[in-house]
Amino acid sequence: MNSRNVFRISFALKNTYRVNSILYSLKQIPLVKRILPESLYASGGLKIFAGILAGLWEIISAFGGKFLYLLIMVFLMGMVYRSVPEDRLFLHILVFLTAVGAFTNTYMFNPGRDKYYAMILMRMDAKKYTLTNYFYSILKVIVGFLPFTILFGLMRDVPLWLCILLPFSVAGSKLILAAVSLTGYRRTGRTSNENRLGRFGWIILAVLTAAAYLPPAAGITLPLPVSAAVLAAAAAAGAACIPAIVRFDEYREMYRQILTQSMSQMDEIRGQSLKQSRKVISADTSITSRKKGFEYLNELFIRRHQKVLWKSSKRIAGVCAGLICFACLAFFMWPEAKPVANSMLLTYLPYFVFIMYAINRGTGFTRVLFMNCDHSLLTYAFYKQPKSILKLFQIRLREIVKVNLLPAAVIGAGLALLLFVSGGTENPLNYAVLFISIVCLSIFFSVHYLTIYYLLQPYNAGTEMKSGTYQIILWVTYLVCFFLMQVRMSTLVFGLMTILFCVLYCIVASILVFRFAPRTFRLRM
Repeated sequence: MNSRNVFRISFALKNTYRVNSILYSLKQIPLVKRILPESLYASGGLKIFAGILAGLWEIISAFGGKFLYLLIMVFLMGMVYRSVPEDRLFLHILVFLTAVGAFTNTYMFNPGRDKYYAMILMRMDAKKYTLTNYFYSILKVIVGFLPFTILFGLMRDVPLWLCILLPFSVAGSKLILAAVSLTGYRRTGRTSNENRLGRFGWIILAVLTAAAYLPPAAGITLPLPVSAAVLAAAAAAGAACIPAIVRFDEYREMYRQILTQSMSQMDEIRGQSLKQSRKVISADTSITSRKKGFEYLNELFIRRHQKVLWKSSKRIAGVCAGLICFACLAFFMWPEAKPVANSMLLTYLPYFVFIMYAINRGTGFTRVLFMNCDHSLLTYAFYKQPKSILKLFQIRLREIVKVNLLPAAVIGAGLALLLFVSGGTENPLNYAVLFISIVCLSIFFSVHYLTIYYLLQPYNAGTEMKSGTYQIILWVTYLVCFFLMQVRMSTLVFGLMTILFCVLYCIVASILVFRFAPRTFRLRM
């Protein structure tokens, strides 16, 4: 089989895997799965649609990631430094980040599923498969980076010829590391795995990242000729390493070792996860309860998981109380800070949506619920009866609200206190709104996470997360909270809107759980 056919088959295999993953994710969406046919994976129209999505993803992976990388890691980070020439700073950061990328994203030593399917299960020619896919990835690096290195480079006054050279330097650094790693494998029989850098690898990564960003803060960067020479040398040396990569003949043995290590690592992670979940359970046999039924089950669960539930909540509340005390002390030591803080407290309440999102224990609570309770009890028929599900949902909601209310009450009361100490407000209603809105946000996130857990139950019997919809909702929640940080609105207006929204959300969530949880709260296959 020639290299062209190998690449075509491997690309079709990867695309099929992506298409099936997209179809599986669509099938998990509650409102969508009803209209999808049972023979979903044999549906030609849906496969074409999923194929288009997979093709779009291929384009996004080639260009989108490179654009965001250069925009955030190089261009925007470079705007922090004011005392360094822009062209020197741009190239200085890129030189060290290119070295970081060579270590952490080689494209050759990443144990992906497509490699396992192709080389181990289908027994394709390992050398042809590796080389065609690897050089395709290198080509995507060059093509994906080129328009953006020119765009951002010219905006930083970097010469055009250097902007054109940069993608070849990035690709060259990856080729160099690949050739060095292959040579090391030939000598020692041991291979690297970019997903397992090890202690030495993490030290190198930290040093290179620090070298990219810390010296410019002191006005120190690599001289422009030095950066240009390093980047040109990387491109030239990378091209010189291509013959060594092509001549290497032990790809099958190497990948067998990498993939075996990867599978062992996954088993090890699962084992550690289960072991850690058991560690948080109190082994005190004297813990008991006088309650009956699900109240008995819940009280035993809460008491035996004090370490993971209440301990972290108390710690967060303590830290918040300390910060509030420090802020009050700062107001007395620096009175000029009071007007600024007062103005922020009356306009920056949307910022606290993200803070409450970050400290809420909802995801940790539901994960522990599944790992140490529902994972076993969902195998019993009585546990999946509608009355049982709804009763236990109400009990658990009460408990997670109590856990999250402690830090929320501290923050809410603290904000009202800071508003008073920093100069107060003409409308006393602001004090109540600050406190109640923070409490409502805490209740909202408690309800939100427990509701999506019951409606989507994302874990399978092996404690692996299998719900794409669940992960999408978590990401959407994060993005909404993040973008709300940019909102500036009167505390009174935003607080009242928050309180109203939280009340309505709790009502809607309760109705959804009442109607759908008896059908959705189950073990995934």
